[in-house]
Amino acid sequence: MIEPFKDIQDARALAQAIVDTVREPLLVLDGDLRVLAVSRSFYLTFRVQHQDVLGRPLYALGDGQWHIPALRSLLENIIRERTSMDAFEVEHEFPRIGRRIMLLNARAVFYADHSHTTLLLAFEDVTERRIIEREKEELLRQTEELLRQKDVLLQEMEHRVANSLQIIASILMIKARTVTSEETRLHLHDAHQRVMAVAAVQQHLHAAESFDQIEIGPYLTRLCESLAASMIGDSRPISLQVLVNGGTAQSAKAVSLGLIVTELVINALKHAFPKDRPDGQVIVSYQIDGLDWKLVVSDNGAGKPDGIATPTRGGLGTTLVKALAQDLDATVEVVSGSGGVNVSLTHTSSTSRQRQTV
Repeated sequence: MIEPFKDIQDARALAQAIVDTVREPLLVLDGDLRVLAVSRSFYLTFRVQHQDVLGRPLYALGDGQWHIPALRSLLENIIRERTSMDAFEVEHEFPRIGRRIMLLNARAVFYADHSHTTLLLAFEDVTERRIIEREKEELLRQTEELLRQKDVLLQEMEHRVANSLQIIASILMIKARTVTSEETRLHLHDAHQRVMAVAAVQQHLHAAESFDQIEIGPYLTRLCESLAASMIGDSRPISLQVLVNGGTAQSAKAVSLGLIVTELVINALKHAFPKDRPDGQVIVSYQIDGLDWKLVVSDNGAGKPDGIATPTRGGLGTTLVKALAQDLDATVEVVSGSGGVNVSLTHTSSTSRQRQTV
């Protein structure tokens, strides 16, 4: 059987030992908020002596840093209502230790005879934590400001690019009207169409909510609508259809796909139907399966009776398609016959290639 304390001195010694064991600064206050006991860590943290603390009112300590009406009201309420206080923050220029930020936590100890109340008041130094938090907030603010500036510069650049493309397109059309060579005029018209296609790509990317991921379906649909408006209009009985099963792509990949589609669609509309036919059709298809995808541009035009061919040589358009396909790690296949031309670009991921070889 555990024997009770022989006298009150033993109890006080034990209580002081417990207080000294606590790592955080701790004060034990009576009902009048006078200091009954002080932890060793309190002396070390605030660099004070026993006579500066023990027996004195809390609000007389130091230079009066704890003489805070709100704090006093909270502590008195703890004694009166048997509640507690958590994380009461005090920032002060303390004597001998400089500016610190302290969190105060308080609990009341009520005795069985209700003769008196003891208050435990603990101090937590959160100065370094607050400095880090404020640095993070400032860094976040600076980052947001840089992002805002980036968006402003990006919008300005987009407007400049759009204006430059319009100027170039206008110059090409003016030049096309003034030249006497029919071949040169056709080349200038081709250049004008390519510039307008690039402008359409840039305009769609500008309208997208995110520059990181572009939805392929709306992107190719809007691009082909622009091409149809400029090259088909109401005068040619040709339809241009887009079939996409969903998927997104990074902006760089989307630009490459858009330029490829632009080149192939322009080529089809220019050469597939030398004599417009009522059932003329150009289909743009983009199918995605995981990391694999396939882009097909086909027409039901005149084609060439050459069977299967791979564009090893060709003009500017062919060279452009081959270069962009190489950047996309895609293989190009052209099937040309009397029923039309089918150009496909296929990208197979390394995972799919490994499965195929097993």
